[in-house]
Amino acid sequence: MKFVSAILKPFKLDDVREALSEVGVTGITVTEVKGFGRQKGHTELYRGAEYVVDFLPKVKLEVAIDDNQLEAVIDAIERTANTGKIGDGKIFVFDIEQVIRIRTGETGAAAL
Repeated sequence: MKFVSAILKPFKLDDVREALSEVGVTGITVTEVKGFGRQKGHTELYRGAEYVVDFLPKVKLEVAIDDNQLEAVIDAIERTANTGKIGDGKIFVFDIEQVIRIRTGETGAAAL
């Protein structure tokens, strides 16, 4: 089992969600986050004053999947989140040791 965490531009979330649905992902968790990478933020003008925005708004998408879905999930995220511009985000993949569905007590892949 794998845990995929992706940091995306907020306006790409709906496209990514639809693409993940098409490859068989049944549930995702989304969190609004702020951060920066190579972008290092940007400068904005507000009421005539210039200020630096260090942390940019992003969304963090998390999904637990079976090992055989990994390549399709990564491809779906890459394909739909890519704008070709800096700040498109990153995908992180972790191994999952154990999953337990609280309601039924199911464990392993059956709990996904």
